[in-house]
Amino acid sequence: MQETKTEWRTAILSARRSTSTDQRRTESEALRDHVGGLAQSGQTVCAYVPVGSEPGSIAMLDALVAAGATVLLPVARTDAGTPLPLSWGEYRAGQLVDAGFGLREPQAPWLPPDAIGAAAVVVIPALAVDRAGTRLGRGAGFYDRTLTLAAPSARLIALVRDDELVDHLPGEAHDVRMTHALTPGHGLVELGLARE
Repeated sequence: MQETKTEWRTAILSARRSTSTDQRRTESEALRDHVGGLAQSGQTVCAYVPVGSEPGSIAMLDALVAAGATVLLPVARTDAGTPLPLSWGEYRAGQLVDAGFGLREPQAPWLPPDAIGAAAVVVIPALAVDRAGTRLGRGAGFYDRTLTLAAPSARLIALVRDDELVDHLPGEAHDVRMTHALTPGHGLVELGLARE
């Protein structure tokens, strides 16, 4: 019997919460080192600010800026409780503000959702990703509504811990497949199925 998305989410969040501070620090440093090589000078990268038990750190964003990339971060909003496609704001060190959903985001002004179309690389939060590119998120739907606006040539990279790159996850027809996974121990891993 296959596990449901809810069962996957429960198991992964529990495992993340039980990860030691030292292990999180070691993984964050490895991810920072990997992220710096994802973009070339002058490229735009859409990324995010890890919160809670999510892998990564602000240092990843600083590594992208140091590599010469323009880094855009998501701005999540809803309309009467329905998630809207993500807007984007440019990352500037030390200028993030607290936002809804426990997130940190850039200060206004923000760019519209289709600004993701300029990104050569999109680093996406995930609870897990499978080798075919199916991503398991938290289930709100912000990224489902946004990733269809990314350029067909963009690398869509799910950032996960090593054991969160799995053989198979349940998926749905509207899921946008990831082209790559990025993990602390394996670095950048190409996934099996390209986007349609």
